[in-house]
Amino acid sequence: MTTYETLDLHTRVARYEAALEELRSSHHDVRALLQDQVLYERWQQIGVELGFIAGAGSAPNGQQADLQSLNQQIPQMSESWAS
Repeated sequence: MTTYETLDLHTRVARYEAALEELRSSHHDVRALLQDQVLYERWQQIGVELGFIAGAGSAPNGQQADLQSLNQQIPQMSESWAS
């Protein structure tokens, strides 16, 4: 292997490592955002079901169905993010 090939390989490895670190950082940011949003919506729904939030019956049926769909996905999302 020539010096040029060695330098090129080192450059490529460094770029790969930088890209991998950026991907990990982005993954962490997206994960935190999704968890915060999904958990907050679930928390709101529980509050409505328990009667702690004013206007408990004001959520349209479509929103309620969306929240129920998200709640079913929470365990699946947790499992996929944990791996």
